[in-house]
Amino acid sequence: MTNIITIDGPSGSGKGTVSRILAKKLSYDYLDSGALYRLLGIAAMRSSIDVSDTKSLAEIAEQMEVEFQLSTDGKFKVTLDGDDVTSELRLEDTGALASQIAAYGLVRRVLLTRQRAFATDVGLVADGRDMGTVVFPDAELKIYLTASVEQRTNRRYKELLEKGEDVSLRALAEQVRARDERDMNRAESPLVAADDAIELDSSHMSIDEVVEAIMAIIEFKRAT
Repeated sequence: MTNIITIDGPSGSGKGTVSRILAKKLSYDYLDSGALYRLLGIAAMRSSIDVSDTKSLAEIAEQMEVEFQLSTDGKFKVTLDGDDVTSELRLEDTGALASQIAAYGLVRRVLLTRQRAFATDVGLVADGRDMGTVVFPDAELKIYLTASVEQRTNRRYKELLEKGEDVSLRALAEQVRARDERDMNRAESPLVAADDAIELDSSHMSIDEVVEAIMAIIEFKRAT
């Protein structure tokens, strides 16, 4: 599948920021697949739906109105049923809820159709945990972006401090490990690198260095 680039990886690896920058550079659309699960979690809470009620979750997943907006200056805005939920989307509780919801096969199958609908002739950069393995297995390029637990925890810790949130580094590290455990060992679409993915360890790389490395890979593939 031409003009689709997938970037999978664990929480805190930098895949979201990298994907948005790449989408802008390539003039591609952008899909934050994890945001769909976070949005579903938010929608479920607003509707007072028990997150273990997979049938109700699947119904909400089919009906919720979602819009991703990537501005010319790279800022990302997400709306749910017309409401701007961008800040709520990145809360730790929302992420933990999304990880729990993502383990449900019925929900994943419903959202799979919505995810694939993002692919158009414009081109797409899709980030998530199963973009290259399940959603777009024939993508032009697959990247698996990873980093050590320590680096990913420190990045998230700094991000939360900058937002004025009081967080425990130790508790945050436990949350990161727990999320990795759920994502990598779930029965449905576990987090793994696709067989034909190129793995990049961003532990000691800046965002710009990661973007440059991926752009070099894209240019090389297209020249050969």
